Amino acid sequence: MTAQELVAAVRNGDADGVRRLLDDGADPDTPDPDAGAPLLCVAVAACDEEVVHALTDAGADPLAVLSDGSTPMGRAVDGGSIEMVSALLREPVRFPPDVRRALLERARRWAAAGPEAELRRRSGDRGPAVREPVVDRDGYRIYERVGVGGLTARDGHDGILTELEARFGIRAPFEELLARALARRAPDHAVWSQAVHTLSVRGDEDTWAAAVEAGRSADRLRRLFAAELLLLLLLGPPSARTPSPFDGRGTAVLLPWAREERDPEVLQAVLNALTEEGSPQTEALGRSYLTHPDARVRRMVPHTLELDERRLLVRPESLRTVLALARDHDPRVRSAACSWLAEYRGHDPRIADALAVLVHEEDQLTRIHAVSGLAHQDDPRCVEAERHIGPVDRDQWPDAWMLTAVWRYEQRAARRAAGSG
Repeated sequence: MTAQELVAAVRNGDADGVRRLLDDGADPDTPDPDAGAPLLCVAVAACDEEVVHALTDAGADPLAVLSDGSTPMGRAVDGGSIEMVSALLREPVRFPPDVRRALLERARRWAAAGPEAELRRRSGDRGPAVREPVVDRDGYRIYERVGVGGLTARDGHDGILTELEARFGIRAPFEELLARALARRAPDHAVWSQAVHTLSVRGDEDTWAAAVEAGRSADRLRRLFAAELLLLLLLGPPSARTPSPFDGRGTAVLLPWAREERDPEVLQAVLNALTEEGSPQTEALGRSYLTHPDARVRRMVPHTLELDERRLLVRPESLRTVLALARDHDPRVRSAACSWLAEYRGHDPRIADALAVLVHEEDQLTRIHAVSGLAHQDDPRCVEAERHIGPVDRDQWPDAWMLTAVWRYEQRAARRAAGSG
């Protein structure tokens, strides 16, 4: 019965159920009765990263040789999902040199041919290919899924090659990784994201210099890639306990670039990178975009205005700018302004009045920020405004403290009333 339950849990994508059954003694290499392959292959085909992790954590072998000569790892490469390959590569030391070479060659073959041509070669089908966009389970990485002759694959093989090289200690040239990203001409594509991430992890002077140089290109996509990479280099590796080696160097590069940049999408990315190093110059530049014709740029303005524990109150002109953005005709700009105002550490009746209007926004997150900000401003209108938030699954909400802002206001008000009595 345990094996049947494990099969059902894997098919249903129930990662918690899979872990529970494995803890109870189920075999992680249990075969699927229909697919005739280990359940790990079923999870890989479904692009279910959590189930893959559950199975491999319990000992499922990504290099197990199947009856057709394939392996779960080889099938992951064929499938074109970077996430699946990464999930099976958590212990690269387990992959001997001959396996590494075979996987790299496999990824290069798919990347060179493209998924449609490779699927035609495998299926022998000459009919039309079916193409559709797909997003990973986190909603972060976008692919194109290609279907030919009953076979399907995502178009992430360039990114898989990038991931394999990085995990196996191969340093691909900057321009080669950039070319893989630019081949899609889509900044939200998984291959683009993988190239930016891989280069950012290097965190060395050569990568910084190459990114700065790419930012001077006449090609807008090269500049966009450079801006995204510079941001990650300034942030530094997520696991690092020390500041980025480039800390303090971003403003000198990004500020003059932002002043000259005319492409709205690139300018948005440059401003985003500039926010990592707040300065009076950055604030002045951000305020200058108050009436920029592109909403993407106006949305970035609040992020350029310093608002953190280093200073209790922002400059008056910065506050006036955000209050103006709270009345912008674009709801996304109003949302960005609302989030900024909700975090303002001082008390100002103009902020409370602006937030009282924003509690009626269509976007629920904006309404939550507005109500939370009203409560922080100790404005009694927050009590009535809370009903505008609507139903919220508090267990799934990442910032639950915002949802209790009105309760905290009421507690403060009760203590004040008791003290005055």
